[in-house]
Amino acid sequence: MRVITGSARGRRLLTLPGNDTRPTTDKVKEGLFSAVQFELDGRRVLDLFAGSGALGIEALSRGADSCVFVDSNRAAADVIRKNLTAAGLSGRGTVLCADAQSILLREDRYDAVLVDPPYASGLAAQLLPQIVARLAPGGWIACETADGADMPAVCGPATLSKSYRYGKTRVWLYRYSVSEEAPI
Repeated sequence: MRVITGSARGRRLLTLPGNDTRPTTDKVKEGLFSAVQFELDGRRVLDLFAGSGALGIEALSRGADSCVFVDSNRAAADVIRKNLTAAGLSGRGTVLCADAQSILLREDRYDAVLVDPPYASGLAAQLLPQIVARLAPGGWIACETADGADMPAVCGPATLSKSYRYGKTRVWLYRYSVSEEAPI
C-alpha cells in the first residue's frame, strides 16, 4: 500500500499483519480522493477506524491541515504513528487509541470525516448521526462499506451526495447542507 499523490506521494505504508483489518485498496482511495480533491486544503480531518491510517495520510498528503486518527486497536495506533513518520507527516497527525463512539462524544468539529469500520458491523449507518453532529457546516463525510450495505439518503443536515461502487466496496459521500435563510 502506498500514498497515491501529494507531498508524500509514493511512500509505502505499513499494514497490520493478519486479517483483523481490511486496508482500503488504491482503487477505492483514488476514487474517493478524486471526488473531494478540491475540498482538502486546510481542512481538519477525522479518520475513524483508521487501521493503518492510509486514508487520513492521503488527506494530509493532499493538503489537509490536520488529521485525528482513531482506532481501538493498540497495534493499529502504533502502525499509524510509524506511517505518519515515514510519510513525513507526524507533526500534522494525532493518533488516539480509543473507541470511535467515545471520540464522537467530544465537542470537536471536523471539516471532513473518513469512516471505514468493519463491513459486517453496521457501524457506518449506526454512528452516522453522531458523526454528522461533529461535522462543521460545509463539511463532508466519506463512509466505506460493503456494496450491499444500507445507508440513509439524509441524516440531519447531511445529505447523500453520491455513492461510488468499486467491486464489493461502496463509498458513500455525504455533504453538510448549508441552507441559506431567506432575507427578512
